Amino acid sequence: MMDPKVNDLLPVLAKKLQNKGIATIRFDFNGHGLSDGALDNMTIYNELEDFHAILQYVFDNLQGLNKLFLIGHSQGGVIASMMAGFYPDKIDKLVLMSPAATLVDDARIGTCMGINYDPENIPKKLKFDGFSINDWYFRTAKFINIYKIAQAFHGPVLILHGENDKIVNNYAAIHYQAVLDNSKYYLIPGSDHGLHINRNEVYKHTIAFLDE
Repeated sequence: MMDPKVNDLLPVLAKKLQNKGIATIRFDFNGHGLSDGALDNMTIYNELEDFHAILQYVFDNLQGLNKLFLIGHSQGGVIASMMAGFYPDKIDKLVLMSPAATLVDDARIGTCMGINYDPENIPKKLKFDGFSINDWYFRTAKFINIYKIAQAFHGPVLILHGENDKIVNNYAAIHYQAVLDNSKYYLIPGSDHGLHINRNEVYKHTIAFLDE
């Protein structure tokens, strides 16, 4: 997550799930939060590798699991959806919060979080407020078929998106609902990309979905 204000979304959810008897494993992708690495080396591919490493740890070390759920916010939701597509036989349910699958179209037209660039002449680094993203991220992102990979997963999916999200258009969530044949989609009233507003609605829907 590149927005530090979002950081308490999943930790608070984890505590609420723990109270329902659902254990969680949370991690920061490379270059994010407390993880090693530089954010400007981030790509979709190395975040897939990060998530794969976590799943391998779970498969190898946590025996006797009854069910396995994946939850991801923003780009983390994109990665979670793809991992569910890669492991449809291992994942039981999937929760996507403000999934940022628009990143593919954005990379093709040359825009990212309000900053525009020439997609045919991508700068070495694109600078934002307090961080930067390298050109390899954009060069590779435009060719990723997120939805095709995700739709290999046929288990239950919950999709949540803020009504006033200014970073990711909710057509990404709507498209996910269209291609994921066992999905529910809720628009969170008045909320933004970080789902700061009406966050209790996020927790209510997520806990009910995972507990059913």
